[in-house]
Order: sequence, then C-alpha cells, then structure tokens
Amino acid sequence: MLILIKNANIIAPQSKYHNSKKDILIEDGIIKKIASKISSPKAKSINSKNLHVSIGWLDIGAVSGEPGYEHRETLESLSSTAAAGGYTGLAIFPNTDPIIDNKSSIRFVLNETEDHLVDYYPIASISKDCAGKELTEMMDLKKHGAIAYSDGTANITSNGLLLRALQYAKGDESVIMHNPNDPSTSNGNNIHEGIISTQLGLKGSPSLSEVLTLERDILLSKYAQSKLLVHNISAKESVEKIASQIDKNITASVSYLNLCLTDDALQSFDSNYKVSPPLRSEDDRQALTKGVNNGKVQIITSNHIPLEEEAKKKEIVYAEPGTIGLQTSFAGLITHNNKISLNRMVNCMAINPRKLLSLDIPQIAEGEKAELTIFDPQASWTFNEDTNQSKSRNSPFWNKTLSGKVIGVVNGDNHYFNTY
Repeated sequence: MLILIKNANIIAPQSKYHNSKKDILIEDGIIKKIASKISSPKAKSINSKNLHVSIGWLDIGAVSGEPGYEHRETLESLSSTAAAGGYTGLAIFPNTDPIIDNKSSIRFVLNETEDHLVDYYPIASISKDCAGKELTEMMDLKKHGAIAYSDGTANITSNGLLLRALQYAKGDESVIMHNPNDPSTSNGNNIHEGIISTQLGLKGSPSLSEVLTLERDILLSKYAQSKLLVHNISAKESVEKIASQIDKNITASVSYLNLCLTDDALQSFDSNYKVSPPLRSEDDRQALTKGVNNGKVQIITSNHIPLEEEAKKKEIVYAEPGTIGLQTSFAGLITHNNKISLNRMVNCMAINPRKLLSLDIPQIAEGEKAELTIFDPQASWTFNEDTNQSKSRNSPFWNKTLSGKVIGVVNGDNHYFNTY
C-alpha cells in the first residue's frame, strides 16, 4: 500500500530532516521518498493544517486487563487504544491474572500480539504474584522475552528483595522499575495531603511516602550499580532528589496527568481524578514540568490503568485509583501544559523510553522501515463514547474537547488512522 504524508513538520533529532517540512512517501511499510513535494495519485494522502510526524511513541507501564480482567481491557483493545493515541510500542506491566511472572505468561503476551500493529514488550514481575516476598526466575524470564522487571502497580517494601533484584538485573544489564511509595505512610489512599484534602475533610497521602521510598531505591541502585527507573514520580521533593543525582543508571518518569492537573480537580469529588500517584499541588506540577524540560525527568508515561465502572462509582475514598491514558496523553499535555515543547515530548515519549530499554530507535530516512506517529497539535477532538477505543471509560477527560489530535500511526505494513 502507498501512503503519502503531505507537508509534515518532521520531529526527529537523529534525522537530517529534523525540524524541516517535507512530504513522506511510504510503500509497503518502507519510507521510499522524502522531499519537499511528492506526487503519487494512487497513494492514500494524509493531510492536516499543522501536520507533524515523529518516530512512533513507546509507552512504559500501561496495564492490560488480559488475562484475567478482559472486561477492563483486552490485548486487542489495548492495541487499538494505543494506536489511536499515537503509540507504536507498549512495554506493559505484569499486573494481570495470572501475573506475568513465568515464561508461559511472557509467551502468551508475545504470541497473542505478534500480528498486532503495536509492538509489545512484556515487563515481568520482580516477585512471584507481585506479592513482594519471593523473587521470580528473572534470568529465565529475560531469556523468554521479558524487556525489564517490575511489580508494576504493587510496591516493594522489602529492602532485601529489591536489592537482590537489582543485583540479578545487573547481570544482563536489565532495568528494574519501581513506583516509589511507602504504603505505611501514604494512609491507604491516593489523595494528596495538602490544602485541598484538608478542605474536603479527607485523609491525605503526603509526599513523604514517595520521597522516603525514592531515596531508598536510589541508594539500593547505587549499591548494586544497577539500572533503575524511578517510575511516575509526583512530588517536587522527588524532582529535587533526582536532579541532585549524577548516576547514569538512574532514570525517572512522570505520568502525563501529573503534568496536566493538580489536586484542585478533586474538589468535584469525581473519582476519575483519583490516580496513583496522586495529583498533587501546583508547585509539584511546576517542578515536574521543569524536571522534564531540563532533562532530569526523562520519560512521560500514559499511566494507563483501565477499570470498570463499579470500581470508580464509589465514594472517592473507596474508589480504586487509576485512569485510562493512552489515548489522551498527547492531547492532555497540549491542552493543559504549554510549557513542554513538541521536541521535548517526542524525546520523552519516543526516544528516551527506547534508550532505557536498549531498543533500536526508528529512523526517518529513505529506505528505512516506517514507524511513525502523525499528529496535529492544533486540531481539536472530543473524547467520548464515539472516539474511545478502550473497553473502559475511567478518564477525567470524558466528554471533554481537547486540543492536540493524533492523526494516525504507521508501523511497517500496518497502519491506523483516526476517523474522528
């Protein structure tokens, strides 16, 4: 098939076409020609007023419902949601039922998704059943396709267990990922401790619960001399701790939603604003934004956690934390945070995740496989029943009009274009 991307601003720091406006002709999944003007009457033409193209985005830490929670999300619906949101790759967390903690579960994900448009990179659990007590067979998991190790949405409280995991991971230069949170000090909820929680009469989760664990994780990583992703930090103090590090083995990520919104949103008592990590103060949001812009926080994630309505339609203190985010990450950032440039977004959503996982970075050049995300930062769209590709609808942006639209993605012979 022929696809012609017309008059697109190319964002590809490793390409000679970076920051230039070109036509791109794709034939059978290969970039055949890049030029100022290309004519191809038989090609499917892709146009938009302010068209942009970058290498395909890759998300770290999305949660799939399948296996076990197919009513929330299947691997197929997750692929559709990711493609609609501009992603061509997913490194998914192991929090399914059963947990991705053995070679059979790894092979299940890879076999089920081998024909999907989106490339899957399963992250295996650090501990069996994500229970934080006994290490998995980490080397065997890597041998059978695990891209990294994490207990995902579960927190590891055992210092010794996490240290042993870091030491094992160092043997094959793999990455350990951990979301820093101390359950014993977070008060069992995901509402930021601050002015808003006090006004609403809700018990809050202090930044301390994150910072304590972050400091521990960094110390253990340095002792083991192993790679660590401090996943989805949310507090100003965490950014400051990360910024003070000079260890190249330590990487930090942030959920896009913590760059977009603050705990002010919880005044509506809408449980779709209850997420993990929690939305924090405006000072925290600004510090996270600064961390992204100065390169101390290198990765932006979707923090995609699909949940059924029954898990959310509760009093806010009892509702489960989490929102879907793959389809709204880019639009949320464009709509709610104008301090992060498109170049920086592409670095944090496409290039840096691949660097962390030691994956090849796609090239925008003639003769290369086309792995592209096509978007228009000025176009608007509404996230609703008609446009949502997920099986879940737990989103703070539900029925809201957003700026920043993903036009589509191309990944070799496969492609997807939004029709809304």
